Amino acid sequence: MDRILLFIPMYNCEKQIVRVLAQLRGEAGAYLTQVIVVNNRSTDGGEQAVVDWLKANPLPMPVTLLRNDANYGLGGSHKVAFAYALEHGFDYVIVLHGDDQGDIANLLPYLKSGEYRDYDCFLGARFMKGSRLDGYSAFRTFGNRVYDLLFSVGAGRMVYDLGSGLNLYRVKALEGGWYLRFRDDLMFNCYMLLAASYLRQRVKFFPIVWREDDQVSNVKMLSQAMRTLKMLFGYVRSKKSLLTREHRERVIDAYTAQEVYTAGGEGCK
Repeated sequence: MDRILLFIPMYNCEKQIVRVLAQLRGEAGAYLTQVIVVNNRSTDGGEQAVVDWLKANPLPMPVTLLRNDANYGLGGSHKVAFAYALEHGFDYVIVLHGDDQGDIANLLPYLKSGEYRDYDCFLGARFMKGSRLDGYSAFRTFGNRVYDLLFSVGAGRMVYDLGSGLNLYRVKALEGGWYLRFRDDLMFNCYMLLAASYLRQRVKFFPIVWREDDQVSNVKMLSQAMRTLKMLFGYVRSKKSLLTREHRERVIDAYTAQEVYTAGGEGCK
């Protein structure tokens, strides 16, 4: 049986994180070997909410709460989780954002069939046939579809989402740390998409249900849109530079985190 790590990035989502953990009581949770919640230096009570919920709601797999040694951004938290998956010999790592916009149950049919094993990147997509968006404006949906089209042209393959909060990666495909120079912010997934094309990784998108109700967005839409376009045009001009140049504004030598709490077993030491 595959060793599957679930990585839940958490930043100031105290209300939502417990709902995400509750998802793991469903059938999809049976496929998980371990869960790590990576707290990116939240300023709310998210950490205590995780600990309290786990004490009251035992899960069948070990769950470890980690706290980043600095605020690394969403991309930096991915790097913490990828290092953890590589160090502890996992076969796959699932990313499920801690703000409760996505649902791990959307992965269940593919976990059951084993279809994910045919791909290096198995990516949830909000903007493909079969997906459902709740609380998303028509303007934002249109803008995302335009960017998906632009990235499809730039990547030379169809792109249905620049980065949702539900993705699965083959850990072996992460070896070598080729992603470490990518930006540590919300654009990290855009770099991962283009890298998958450049490295000729096997990629499949799958439809998901995505909702917005009480979540607080960290996206500044106009500036984010301009940076994303600039990054795409840079890739089109020089594909090789994606993996060879430094893209971070602040270079971090090591993405480290400390264990805060573990429930349901000792986890991976």
